[in-house]
Amino acid sequence: MDFDLLEFEGPLAQRGIGVIAPFDLALERELWRWVPMEVSLHLARTPYEPVPVSMEMAQLVSDSRHLAAATRDVLHVEPEVVAYLCTSGSFVNGVDYERSLTKAICDAGATDAVTTSGALAEVLHQLDLHRVSVLTPYDGDLTGKLHDFLAELGVDTVSSDHLGLGGGIWKVSYRTIAERILAADHADAEAIFVSCTNLPTYDLIEPLESALGKPVLTANQLTMWACLRRMNLPIVGPGKWLREVD
Repeated sequence: MDFDLLEFEGPLAQRGIGVIAPFDLALERELWRWVPMEVSLHLARTPYEPVPVSMEMAQLVSDSRHLAAATRDVLHVEPEVVAYLCTSGSFVNGVDYERSLTKAICDAGATDAVTTSGALAEVLHQLDLHRVSVLTPYDGDLTGKLHDFLAELGVDTVSSDHLGLGGGIWKVSYRTIAERILAADHADAEAIFVSCTNLPTYDLIEPLESALGKPVLTANQLTMWACLRRMNLPIVGPGKWLREVD
């Protein structure tokens, strides 16, 4: 058999993102849709906690010791940035605690670090947004903690809705999510933030932005945007606002 080995150049040079996810994440497939071909995602999970999605769970999965251990689990594949992919875990204790989580990841050896709520803060600042509507899958108490986090950033929550789910968030249909996003919107809101990295949103963003005429910001979208920005790589995926942020 005669092969021209020059035909087998490659593979494409790989660049890595380490992803620390809560134990119940079920949307790995959606995450891959947010990154270009040369980027690989290396996942580690926080330990299982036998509690429903709640304030308690958010605090358990955001233990800095767990994040440090998960970071060390992915360092051997040399990720350029490590992301803590959890909205509630990164907002539940406020802005200062969110910053302490990125420090814990870097202290464990990561070159750079991102959290979902930290990425939200970056985008709100970059787009100069001060009034938002919010949709979450959580209960009222945990949703209230998101309002508090936004208030610390100088952002008003002008309207809000929540699904009140204690689990199975990844099973919610696009139709239900779209209906609740539309219901959560407010004329005074400059954007809509859809919380939770376990809530599927990818295919909803473009049509809802067109219908509402404002940015629809979602958790996985923001997190991957922040990682790729640190890697000086082009942003992929839906969302008109992505083209407005340097």
